[in-house]
Amino acid sequence: MNANRYGNTLALKEHMVSGKPITGLEALVLFGVASLTKNISLMRREGWFIESKKVPYKKVLVRINKYALVRPPKNLPIEEIVMTEYWVKK
Repeated sequence: MNANRYGNTLALKEHMVSGKPITGLEALVLFGVASLTKNISLMRREGWFIESKKVPYKKVLVRINKYALVRPPKNLPIEEIVMTEYWVKK
């Protein structure tokens, strides 16, 4: 079996280095990375400057649904829930 040299954590890192933001939910759904904060910590130790801010869950759903179908329960207050979004500062 050939070793997969392009893994999910590398894909996540390339996504962030390209300037795109990411949340824990997006990391899990789009890249299969269960621990975004662990990867953020590793990148910071490597010298990357990573910033964060709170964003509405609704905004995250719009981004995810460009690539995958994620439907929250109808009674979930998606405009009130916030998630932490991370990106590499350029």
